[in-house]
Amino acid sequence: MDWQELLLNHWHVKLVTIVLIVAAWIDGKELRVPNWITFPMVLTGLAYNLIGGGWGGWNSGLAGALLGTVVGLATLFWLWMLGGMGAGDVKLMAGIGAWLGPVVIAEVFVATAIIGAVMAVVMVWMQKDWKRHSINFMVILQEWMDLKKLGMNGVAQIAAERKPTMRLLPYGIPICFGAIAVFVYDGMLI
Repeated sequence: MDWQELLLNHWHVKLVTIVLIVAAWIDGKELRVPNWITFPMVLTGLAYNLIGGGWGGWNSGLAGALLGTVVGLATLFWLWMLGGMGAGDVKLMAGIGAWLGPVVIAEVFVATAIIGAVMAVVMVWMQKDWKRHSINFMVILQEWMDLKKLGMNGVAQIAAERKPTMRLLPYGIPICFGAIAVFVYDGMLI
């Protein structure tokens, strides 16, 4: 395979990969994924799929991109509502879904959840603060179970009050590693 073929084959996946690496780098340094990355990523993904596939079906064209965006938002929205992550992470997943559709974003979510869990355990282990993190986890779990009683606004308010006391995991990093793992496994980076 020559260089030109390597660069042009699945070029859109390579572009998404570069954007994810930049987002992970910024999130690692600033604990946020900025809108100047996420909004253009979603919009260009929708445009790319409209131009390349027309209206399409559930996994192609604009329809597939819209469904991928919704699936990407849905995967992490509930964690954002519970104060478990920032909105930039949610929008980053929506951007991946806009470019690559609902099937790939579902795979990316699974890989990201595994990598994020491992990173969280390593962070807690390195900080040697198991008790505090266990209590925080149980509180969040209880809020999730009380969601119907508290309502989304109640849970969001509690999460906002709790957030300054929590140690944050820059989730753009597991999103990046999870996505790249899926792209490699699915043969999309070759």
